[in-house]
Amino acid sequence: MCGRFSLIQSAEALAAFFELSVIERHEPRYNIAPTQPILMVATGDGTGRAPGTNMPDRRALLVRWGLLPSWIKDPRDFPLIINGRSETVLQKASFRGAMRHWRTLVPASGFYEWRRQGKSKPQAYWVRPRDGGIIAFAGVMDSLLAADGSEIDSGAILTTSANRALAHIHPRMPVVIHPEDFSRWLDCKTQEPRHVADLMVPADPEYLEAIPVSDKVNKVSNMGPDLQEPVDIVAETAEVAGKDPEDDSQLSLF
Repeated sequence: MCGRFSLIQSAEALAAFFELSVIERHEPRYNIAPTQPILMVATGDGTGRAPGTNMPDRRALLVRWGLLPSWIKDPRDFPLIINGRSETVLQKASFRGAMRHWRTLVPASGFYEWRRQGKSKPQAYWVRPRDGGIIAFAGVMDSLLAADGSEIDSGAILTTSANRALAHIHPRMPVVIHPEDFSRWLDCKTQEPRHVADLMVPADPEYLEAIPVSDKVNKVSNMGPDLQEPVDIVAETAEVAGKDPEDDSQLSLF
């Protein structure tokens, strides 16, 4: 599925890729985890072009990773929803409104996935575009009015079945939206969910590469670029076979 990902490109690179007229500067993030703020791209309040520019009417905003539908009473009593299965989102009350009104793009450099083999410790992989560029996950968001009157913007990443290049690692993967489909995916005024269903399919097997990495990514507190350094699978497996993960709290989300 998608329980950890990374965003290391600059604000300038993201602005160019998503055709944003405004985006705040940010630091590279190598280990983004559920409940943390994540960047999402959505349509602006208007239609067509952003005022005074030739850019599409899009905006970048930070939301909590973990969808909180607008109709819930108490966020503390609601389960953590970080992913939504694209095949069934329209059948789920938590996603129906978001799919119709708040489809988004989630900028990323790639995501982490774990391969489980018997009793051995799960092997972590860093999955990224082969060209090392930016990737856009299909996302949805919603806005909840809290009891104190504040608004909580939150969102989730949509997933689909893994392509043949990744299926040996995990049966699910994030839905990838390519630049030529950004406008159609984000257009919730004229494009109903059924009109964009064809976009919620596995990415081409040649688009992504899976790089084995160490178990450092298992800990949320580890946030450096060394998380994405390749490791030798045979050596890593021999060293940790039979041991328990240092921190299995995030792996349980899968």
